[in-house]
Amino acid sequence: MNRRAFTLIELLVVIAITSLVAALLLPVFASARERARVATCASNVRQIGLALTQYVQDWDEYLPNTGDPYLWQGRRFRWPLAPYLAWRGAPGGSRDLSGAAPQILACPSDSVAPEIWDGTSYAYIACAYYTPAQIAAMDLPDYYAGNPPTPVSQPFAAIAHPAYKVLIADWLDNHTHNAYGWWSVGGKRNYLFADGHVKFLDATELRKGHTGFTDPNATIGGLGGVDYPR
Repeated sequence: MNRRAFTLIELLVVIAITSLVAALLLPVFASARERARVATCASNVRQIGLALTQYVQDWDEYLPNTGDPYLWQGRRFRWPLAPYLAWRGAPGGSRDLSGAAPQILACPSDSVAPEIWDGTSYAYIACAYYTPAQIAAMDLPDYYAGNPPTPVSQPFAAIAHPAYKVLIADWLDNHTHNAYGWWSVGGKRNYLFADGHVKFLDATELRKGHTGFTDPNATIGGLGGVDYPR
């Protein structure tokens, strides 16, 4: 039997077709992978919400407040919730990797948190431990520097609209560019609302707070206010 081999031109055509198909499919696969990561991230946030609910039940229906004005930051709010996340450890300095957070606190699309924030991707809200009057009087730098007011514990019952008030969310726009924080309006995030549901929203869909940004820390009206819909 005579066997006919591929000619060089035929091989080149096959390679070209294969490359074209790969170029068409790779974005599809990348998109599917990111959708899976968004779902994992949403599951993480939902479980953090369950831990927060358990904390509230054990602390006379009050939201976490350690007296730390910067408790909203991921590497800080994780400690009062640690027992409810089946996680042990002693809080150390901001770069104490021995206290690195468990996987549930890390968004799978977040490449920044493992290097900068000890593996914690999510943020809490400052209006959970400041009164509405304190929030209204705070400028943006008060949330991360300067002379912030003394935190005041807030009851969960102060949340007037649980389905529309954010409690915890991705700090960065982890699912597109890893570039936008709450104070750089842009990108999409998973947001946990006080009633326990999670929504994947573009930041521009939220209302602006006292800081002028779509910042759930500074919701107008504090826990009595609304973050979503705009």
